Amino acid sequence: MQIEVVDSLATVAAQEWDCLVTAASGNIFLTHAYLHSLQTTGCVGKRTGWTPRHLLARDETQKLVGAMPLYLKTHSYGEYVFDWAWADAYRRAGGEYYPKLLAAVPFTPCTGPRVLAADDETRLALMQGAMAFAQQSGVSSLHVLFPPEREAWFWQQAGLMLRQGVQFHWENQGFANFDAMLATMTHDKRKRVKQDRRYVAEAGVSWRVSRGAAITAEDWAFFYRCYDGTYRAHMSTPYLSPEFFGHLGQDCGDAAVMFVGQRDGLPLCASLCVASGESVFGRYWGTLEPLKSLHFEACYYQPIDWCIAHGYKRFEGGAQGAHKLARGLLPTATHSAHWLADPRFSDAVNDFLARETVGVAHTLEELGESSPFKVSEVPLPQAGEGAEGG
Repeated sequence: MQIEVVDSLATVAAQEWDCLVTAASGNIFLTHAYLHSLQTTGCVGKRTGWTPRHLLARDETQKLVGAMPLYLKTHSYGEYVFDWAWADAYRRAGGEYYPKLLAAVPFTPCTGPRVLAADDETRLALMQGAMAFAQQSGVSSLHVLFPPEREAWFWQQAGLMLRQGVQFHWENQGFANFDAMLATMTHDKRKRVKQDRRYVAEAGVSWRVSRGAAITAEDWAFFYRCYDGTYRAHMSTPYLSPEFFGHLGQDCGDAAVMFVGQRDGLPLCASLCVASGESVFGRYWGTLEPLKSLHFEACYYQPIDWCIAHGYKRFEGGAQGAHKLARGLLPTATHSAHWLADPRFSDAVNDFLARETVGVAHTLEELGESSPFKVSEVPLPQAGEGAEGG
């Protein structure tokens, strides 16, 4: 088996790459169109601190049998598994933490395979190839973000340290409609959700949902205005460009689902979700005017209502946010894997992760005890692969 490194998916046939994605999970964020458009629109590339270094595995006939989205990083922005403290400690010890290697989907804290392979032999070859490339490149470290639990275990067998995090995911228990879901919640939490929705309705906000090709150019322009404004309001710069969202709408089929809140016939806010397999992923939102509970309606209630109506099994609400628990999203363990070249630093991080893992377990337990659902109707905690379904 031959392992090679490419700096662009332009050198890889989309059909070849996507066959691997389909076999692995069908996750939309791993498709050729999604990853390649990040580069062609300038969202990733040398000037962004995300330099593609994708790994390919080919057999003796040159058929593509495995792949790994991999990036050379010169910072830790857009990752959602935070290693800023590690970078600072590395610098204070006289080392250079950047560049590092990262196996991930840029700006996307969604669980999914990071090694695209049909069998364990190819998977192991790619993992070994990633380790060898990291060592040959002289980087400080290799990081694998948000793999499913089984893949995380393989990375651990390859010598990487595992780390856990917490996200909040909603699971469809076969609800007939949103009210049926509310009926399974405790009185206090049900009352809170109803209050949230009433505040928004009484403010005169109505909703329009569009998907895929039905999302107009005007919708995309308004969405980007909201998205950009949200970043600016937090004194930050958006990672993604209008051109990228244009590609998402044009090249990724019906994946994009847009919720536009309107008042007096004019658009007020917008949220964007991505549907893939049996899952819907909440990604971005913004508003022209902050209204009480508008964020909860746009980012959780409208998407969950839509998931129920269209038969989706789960909704991932994105990174962080314990406030999601009261809105019906349950704590779920996420995974990452890490290798550090300096054995002294690696030992220190390993000790830290042992303590952190205990803390995450306690957090999951405490959050689980605060479930918004009635005891007899609490969905089982997702401690393993979690909500990964594509």
